[in-house]
Amino acid sequence: MVNGYRPASLQEALEIKNNMNTVVPYAGGTDLMVENRKDVSYLFLNGLEELKQIREDADYISIGSCVTFTQALESSLIHPLMKEAVSRIAAPAIRNTGTFGGNIGNGSAKADSVLIFYICGAKLRLASLQGERIVDINDFYKGRKKLDLKPEELIVEILMPKKGLDNYYYKKVGGRNALAISRVSFAGLITVEEGLIKNVAAAFGAVSDTVLRFRDLEDMITGKTLEEARAVKEKLLAAYEERMVLTRGRVSAEYRKTVCMNLFKDFLEEKGI
Repeated sequence: MVNGYRPASLQEALEIKNNMNTVVPYAGGTDLMVENRKDVSYLFLNGLEELKQIREDADYISIGSCVTFTQALESSLIHPLMKEAVSRIAAPAIRNTGTFGGNIGNGSAKADSVLIFYICGAKLRLASLQGERIVDINDFYKGRKKLDLKPEELIVEILMPKKGLDNYYYKKVGGRNALAISRVSFAGLITVEEGLIKNVAAAFGAVSDTVLRFRDLEDMITGKTLEEARAVKEKLLAAYEERMVLTRGRVSAEYRKTVCMNLFKDFLEEKGI
């Protein structure tokens, strides 16, 4: 028998988490259900409509933590970049129940949506009885399974910027489609305005304890023309080559690094660098 609590509202969920902060949040359960742990109690959030909404304002698309991947694929508000990434998550049965909050809260560098949130600079809205706080997703991950999430807090919403997403690049290298766990994933964004690179972002998933993004290296070509960026391209590639220290996965770290660098080079070339 599964032990747990099924709150009727977000307020009640926060009260339970505050009083019993060892309870494990449960939305889709696509990862938790295979653990078969008998020593935990779950906080079932999948009945909370407050966490299943997709909204927009002038700057952000707000995605509730219990929004499923299928729901996102069917929403006109979700950007094609995110749809491309989540469409590659496992099989339809998993996409029908798996949620964005679970994908983030699981703390895995393989999480498909997290890679996209990294490059667009998404923010997380965290809530507890003591109030709310907004955390940049790049700062949320402190290491493998280590999150900037207090015991009494819940992830309630992801704020995904609406601007700067159209000129994107996304690749995922995985096994068979029915078990599409990433061996390497890569996403890149670039914004060029009036001949200058206004923004560039590149992130690598499933190759280290957290998603890898090196903002200081991105700065090497930010503010430059495409021609100027091409002039420092070899220096940029060498800097990435040196910085990327990868963990061994289902395949060797050396292979994964080669794939990462090839994807990064392809991204630069496709975008004119």
